[in-house]
Amino acid sequence: MLEYERDLWQSGIRFVAGIDEVGRGCLFGDVVAAAVILPEGCEIEGINDSKKLSEKKREELYPIITERALGIGIGCVSASVVDSINIKQAARLAMKKALEQLSESVVPDYLLVDAEKVDSSIRQLAVIHGDALSQSIAAASIIAKVTRDRLCLQWDMEFPEYGIAAHKGYATKAHREAILEYGACPLHRKTFLKGLLNEQLELF
Repeated sequence: MLEYERDLWQSGIRFVAGIDEVGRGCLFGDVVAAAVILPEGCEIEGINDSKKLSEKKREELYPIITERALGIGIGCVSASVVDSINIKQAARLAMKKALEQLSESVVPDYLLVDAEKVDSSIRQLAVIHGDALSQSIAAASIIAKVTRDRLCLQWDMEFPEYGIAAHKGYATKAHREAILEYGACPLHRKTFLKGLLNEQLELF
């Protein structure tokens, strides 16, 4: 998973940032992105696309990544913004916010982005399935996923009727049934609900 990074390091590029986002397909809550720069030559065993790792494994890798990274940035975009600008633009905005936070500590020389383009003048490459092909992007996906899962635990305490801690805001049967029973809350993405639920909901 270091092929992209090695090519860049060998060309003299030192600070390579991997960028990825999570929560794009959720009905509830923020879309969260992370930007991670790992040191040149760094290889962390077990890193992979966060979707292919168990929650336990992600939690094990999270402190290793944060300890070894030269810099990490996190970007969050709320459900209301997702509704106002659409999910694709919201994901890009989250990535931009993550990059901006990262750049406060370490300014990257090059960006490896999971299948997207970030609004930045920094040279970049969109890598299809990048979270499975680039260690830097995979590290970002793990940081973003753990961050969002922890937010889900907080949201679950605020809105326990939806079971967010269990399904993390995705469109599971239990989540859909809860929305039908209780209506949507302020953290639901209203534009997502219209296409997924056929029954009339009280959207507020």
